[in-house]
Amino acid sequence: MKVLVVDDDLDLLGLIAFALRQAGYLVIEAQDGPSALQAIAQEAPDLIVLDVNLPHIDGLEVLRRLRAGGSRTPVMLLTVLAGEENQIRGLDLGADDYLTKPFSPRTLLARVRTLLRRAVPGAGSLVAAGEISADPETHAVRVAGGAAVRLTALEFRLLQLLLANAGHTLPPERLTLHVWGSRGMGDRQALKQLVHRLRRKIEPDPAEPSYLLTVPGLGYRLEPSG
Repeated sequence: MKVLVVDDDLDLLGLIAFALRQAGYLVIEAQDGPSALQAIAQEAPDLIVLDVNLPHIDGLEVLRRLRAGGSRTPVMLLTVLAGEENQIRGLDLGADDYLTKPFSPRTLLARVRTLLRRAVPGAGSLVAAGEISADPETHAVRVAGGAAVRLTALEFRLLQLLLANAGHTLPPERLTLHVWGSRGMGDRQALKQLVHRLRRKIEPDPAEPSYLLTVPGLGYRLEPSG
């Protein structure tokens, strides 16, 4: 599942994105209204976590344009503004949920899961491409119908993004951002080591990989049929 998080508070944006990635979601980040609208058009997220007080174009206007264009993507509004009037305004514009700051990551994740269950049948089920399938609940992977193999959280997040973009080369920067977050400790060397560990779990011969390929100078690509 792909979640767009929009907030101009970089600390909060990083915290929310990290919590969502830890929970197994693909996360796109935006810091203002125009970049949010661009990300919505380019990435087609399954859910949007949208701050109301954004620069250039505020969150309510982003929501209005989204609904005016016919989109039914679920939207959770975030705001420091409390009170029934503000909640009603957001809900009248088509928001699906409303969370007032401050909030705990656990509360946010519970709301996200609820919205996705309502909007996306099968949300949280297997992520698969070709011969490879991964289970978000157990962090287990199966290759070509073989036995399930448990992955660490980092290994699973790496495989998850590669599966979602199977057949396409992803640059190291995008992979490290998804695995470790914008304030994580990931770098190219850490990514290289993580790729090596993942290959040991999914490749028949890790020394001669047929699924998880290195594209020199560009990044990594998953070929789901080997």
